[in-house]
Order: sequence, then structure tokens, then C-alpha cells
Amino acid sequence: MTDATPPFSWRSIILPAYLPTLLFSIGEGAIIPVIPVVATDRGASLALAGLIAAMLMVGELAGDLPAGWLVARIGERNAMIGASLLAVIGVLIALASPTELALGIGIFLLGLATAVFGLARHAFLTSYVPEAVRARALSTLAGVFRAGWAIGPFVAAALIAWTGSSEVVFWVLVAACFAVVVVLIVLPDPERVFGAARLVREASADAAAAGAGDGSDVARTAGEAEADAASHGVFRAIVTYRAVLLRIGSGVGLLAAVRASRTVILPLWAVSIGMPPEAAALVIGVSAAIDFALFYVSGQVMDRFGRLWSAIPGLVGLGTGHLVLAFTHDVPGAEAWFTFVALLFGVANGLSSGVILTLGADLAPKANPAPFLGAFRTIGDAGQAVAPLILAGVTSAVSIMAASATMGVLGFVGAGILWLYVPRYVPNPRRSRRAGGSEDSGPPEPPVPGT
Repeated sequence: MTDATPPFSWRSIILPAYLPTLLFSIGEGAIIPVIPVVATDRGASLALAGLIAAMLMVGELAGDLPAGWLVARIGERNAMIGASLLAVIGVLIALASPTELALGIGIFLLGLATAVFGLARHAFLTSYVPEAVRARALSTLAGVFRAGWAIGPFVAAALIAWTGSSEVVFWVLVAACFAVVVVLIVLPDPERVFGAARLVREASADAAAAGAGDGSDVARTAGEAEADAASHGVFRAIVTYRAVLLRIGSGVGLLAAVRASRTVILPLWAVSIGMPPEAAALVIGVSAAIDFALFYVSGQVMDRFGRLWSAIPGLVGLGTGHLVLAFTHDVPGAEAWFTFVALLFGVANGLSSGVILTLGADLAPKANPAPFLGAFRTIGDAGQAVAPLILAGVTSAVSIMAASATMGVLGFVGAGILWLYVPRYVPNPRRSRRAGGSEDSGPPEPPVPGT
């Protein structure tokens, strides 16, 4: 079968898909390590500091469904501009009132803004990027986030060392958000530039399927797709794809949980063992740099060998790191163990870069991916939101060591779930190409034996 799809160009997605994400994540990466420090400086306990840091993930979870609605109604660029301004408002609230409540509200608003960025970019790349390079494109998107998170802590460490204040770092996010707004205004609207190309791709795929005698899919216009999304929505997608969301979604939720846990527990651990803030920010920055360096390796591995070869090493590494922390809190070399685990987290998370985005794109129905992606991302963000709450609860009730051990065990449980179910739903790309298979059109229902 001849592929009538227009050729894909990496250069065509760099500015509209990656540059705004990089700028926003630099600002976010700068403030994440200092949130617990600022909270404790304002009088919060260790458990409350963890709860305030968790507001970032809670905001993302609360923003997933509104983000899908907002992007569909006003367009990607306008939604991104609004999200940047919302993040600025959140930071200003946190700075205007030196209380724990104001800080929590500001971080929650930042989470809402982050949800818009993530959902818009995920849906765009799912529709535009061909299946053969999907994992690399989405792992690159994840790598761009990681680049910002790698640069941000170094900026934070330099500002803290220069000014002696942790709160000054929040202004990095303000500057980054205004830079995003400028870029989005100057660049052409991505939906106008790439919308036509996406529609050509969909029309070509539908025509090819019709030529092969498959009448199960009817070609849709963009207006029909939007109407279907509006009428069915995320909740309908949850019902329709409940089996795959329950099975693979559970593993993805646990992966998201241990990832979120590492971003909260490292700053908390540094505070707990008395590590200087600038030293902790530096170590976390090195970890983020390692994380970023491996993003394209992850995409290559997934495109060549399958998604499990990225997901399982990531979960095992993250789970192991949490367990190591649990047993090294009170040893003489606690700071050295902290550094080792931070580096291990960087490697493990880097090796699994983009795997959640890629699994979502693999499983999403090609004709109308947005509702399924909204449901799929909600599960992942639920894991992100719940994990810091678990850390805060177990830390308050028992200890931070018990909290770390709990997350370590959950990491290994998630690895087992994905090991069991991913082969049933997501074809191995190497075997699919060998068999002459075409791009998947959504999650099978019920599951069939896989590779």
C-alpha cells in the first residue's frame, strides 16, 4: 500500500511545539526545588511543606478537563497565552502574602496553567507526527520539559547564592511566562499553520483505508470531529475504553506517581537531613541534566524495540531509588546517598522519557484522539496528584523514611502491571513493521494476545 501521507519535517514542529514549552518549563523548573524551602521559611511543618508542593500536581489534575475544553474553544495559542498569565497571577499571589495559604494557592494556579500546556502539545503531536517517529517526537517533547527542569534549578541555585533569598527565584517564572507570551504572539498560530497538514494526513489515511476495502471508518471533517468530541467527551471515552484505561492506565498512574514523588521527596529529603538549599538545588539540577540527556535515547528505544524497554527500566530505577533513600536517612553519609539517589532518579526518569505520552498516542483513536487523551492524562495526573499527598500523609503519620519506602514498593507494582498488559494492547513496533502493519487506530476491545 502506497503511503500518501505528506512528508514529516522535524524542523516544522520545533518552534510551535517545543520552544514555548522550553521557556515555560525553565521557570517551573526553577521554583520546584525551592517550594518546600519557602514553605518551611514561612513556618510550615515538613508534612505541610510536602502538601504545598503537591498543589502543583493537584492543579494539573484539576485542570485536565477544563484545558481540553479551553483549547477546543479558543485555540492553542490563546489558551497558552492565558495559561502563562494565570501562572504569573499565581506567583504574584504567592509573593504578595507571606503565608502558607497564599503559597499553596499560587502553586495550585501554576498547576492549572501547566495542564493547558501539556494537553495542547500532546494532542497536536498525536495528530501531526507519523507513527514511525511518534515515540521520538513525544520523547523529545518530554525532553524539552526536562531541559527546562535541568536549567531551572541551576538558575535557582545561582540566584539563591547571589541574593540569599529563596523567594526571589519565583521571578524567574514570571520572566519565563512573559517570554512565552511574546513567542506565541510573534510566531504564526500553530493551528493555522499545521491544521491543513493534519487534515491532509487524516484524509490520506482514510482514503488508503477505503482503498483497502475497510469501510469501518468514515472520513470526517474537522467540524464533525469537534462535534463528536463535544457530544461524547472525556466521560464517554472513559466508559468506552474502560478496560484499557483500567489496566494500562493503572500502570501509567503508578509511573506518574513515582515520578511525581521524586520531585517532591528530593527537596524534602534535603531539608530533613539539613543539606544547604544551594547544594540541594545543584544536585537536583545535575539529576535533571542527566534526565534530559537521555530523552532521545528513550525515543529511539521505544521506536525500535517497544514501549516496555523504556517503561520497565524507568519504574525499577525509580522504585529502587526510593527504597535506598528509606534506609539511608540517618547514616553518616546521608548527603552522599542523597546525591547518589538523585543521579539514579535522573537516569531512570530519562530512560522512560515520553513513555506515558507515547502510550497515550498509541492507544488513542486516530479519528478523534482528544477525549481519550483527556481520560488517559487524567489517570496519569491523578497519580501525580496522589503521590505527594501519600508522601505528606505517611510522613505525618509515620516518617519520611516510611513514605519513601511506600513509593518504592508502588514503583515495582507499576512495573509488573505494565509488563503484563502493554504487550496485549500496544504492538511491538519492530514486529509491526516486519508484518507490514499500519498505524494503530485505538485500543483494542477486548484485549487480544500481543507481541
